[in-house]
Amino acid sequence: MSIGILTSGGDCPGLNAVIRGAVLKGTQIYNQEFVGFRGGWRGVVDGDIMPLARKDIQGISKQGGTILGTSRTNPFEGDGGADRVRENMARLGVDSLIAIGGEGTLAAAKRLTDAGIKIVGVPKTVDNDLSATDYTFGFDTAVQIATDAMDRLRTTGDSHGRCMVAEVMGRHVGWIALHSGMAAGAHVILIPEQKTSLDQICAWVQSVKDRGRAPLVVVAEGFHLDSMDDPHSERGLDAFGRPRLGGIGEILAPIIEERTGLETRATTLGHIQRGGTPSSYDRVLATRYGMAAVDSVMHQRWGRMVSLSGTSITHVAFEDALGKLNTVSQSRYDEAAILFG
Repeated sequence: MSIGILTSGGDCPGLNAVIRGAVLKGTQIYNQEFVGFRGGWRGVVDGDIMPLARKDIQGISKQGGTILGTSRTNPFEGDGGADRVRENMARLGVDSLIAIGGEGTLAAAKRLTDAGIKIVGVPKTVDNDLSATDYTFGFDTAVQIATDAMDRLRTTGDSHGRCMVAEVMGRHVGWIALHSGMAAGAHVILIPEQKTSLDQICAWVQSVKDRGRAPLVVVAEGFHLDSMDDPHSERGLDAFGRPRLGGIGEILAPIIEERTGLETRATTLGHIQRGGTPSSYDRVLATRYGMAAVDSVMHQRWGRMVSLSGTSITHVAFEDALGKLNTVSQSRYDEAAILFG
């Protein structure tokens, strides 16, 4: 029997390092065989697999994306469901699964585990929004990419005397905005955890303008003004029923320009935060997660997710991993806010 691996949800720097770590330890230490399901849960529902022998994972840890492909397929929609997954696994000789993904992926994994399917989870989210682990791989890379982009935006902003608005990822939490904004010396950081008024935003921008500087505003995609009930979304829902966010930067820019008289431009970094080569930190963390996931399979820790606690890899139950978001605390935001304006 084989161990199946899938990568589901948004792509993320470090996914290939997880696959490599799992396969290397599983084959060399435990003498196990592996297959990969193509396209996340879609591959599990369709029975679409590829071999994952040692030769198939050579040199992939430094590559971005995922060699297995991914999707936002919900395994319980359409022709899916626990019975379909169970039948495909039996037909393909797959005894258990390592599911690598974020909140939606792990929620589906929990439902399937509750139905008796053997699954171990690996946390994956560039947003760093899972509370049951100190860090998720991909976050460090996303912050570095966003910081580099903001450094470039500042040079053009300084040259033209403009206000630059940089929109970064962050559906429910503002860790990418907070870390990259602080690193880039942003004058305003707007995150989902902190509703802020237009008056306050424009006051910060005006203060920077009055000092003869070009303001840099960083906003997470999930941020909403104190006058908004929900984050800005105009692209419908994904397969798990969540709004597709994006565009708040383009909403704020003309308002800032109108109120301050300062020419303002918005840039949405979007998917470039997910792409490219993972950082060394993310490669190491992802590799450790992959190896720990195989340990969990061999010890039959079904319905559990590997996690980082301090510098140690441990594991937690799916229900604990999904119970609470890792949000930016008030103290962390207040610390950054000293730098605003």
